[in-house]
Amino acid sequence: MDIVATTNTTELGGVAAWAVDLMERLGGFGAGLAIAAENLFPPLPSEVILPLAGFAAARGEISLVGAIGWTTAGSLIGATVLYLLGVALGRDRLYAIVRRLPLVHTDDLARSEEWFARHGRKAVLFGRMVPIVRSLVSIPAGVQRMPLGQFVALTALGSAIWNSLFVLAGHSLGANWETVSEYVSRYQLLVLALIALGVVVWFVRRLRARLA
Repeated sequence: MDIVATTNTTELGGVAAWAVDLMERLGGFGAGLAIAAENLFPPLPSEVILPLAGFAAARGEISLVGAIGWTTAGSLIGATVLYLLGVALGRDRLYAIVRRLPLVHTDDLARSEEWFARHGRKAVLFGRMVPIVRSLVSIPAGVQRMPLGQFVALTALGSAIWNSLFVLAGHSLGANWETVSEYVSRYQLLVLALIALGVVVWFVRRLRARLA
């Protein structure tokens, strides 16, 4: 199927073109594979893959249920790989790494552990809906040994909700699916800006404390 040729979008390039090519060759399975890769490598554009999967469903190339199911399965697979990476890393190894980092204290890590112990389930569920966070949150879940069944259930639910919104949007908009990408890109930029601001504030405070 030639998805791009039937849209009103300009020529795609880079990772977006790779994702589109994967979908054209493998259909719903390709969309799931691309979303799994996006979880492992956040720069991959889920805001392109998900609406395009919906558009493919609108054209009858794959079923709507299949588009949602495959992309949700891809999200779950990618998140589980990162969860297992967290398990392999382990708490002791993580503390050993933190002790070698400048400006970072093990107290910071301990506070993060306490926070995750209180809010970990909400973080895993709602973190699926936040760029960057949806990838990173799986690692502390593994480090903290969140029960695998609980992690899978929360990840599947959060991913199904998030993916469904964009697949359905692409299905409804048809050839104008790129409208979804434009709005999601703004949302992602806002999230990244807030994360960067938080990092800068933390760094300045830590540097001042060290120099005091």
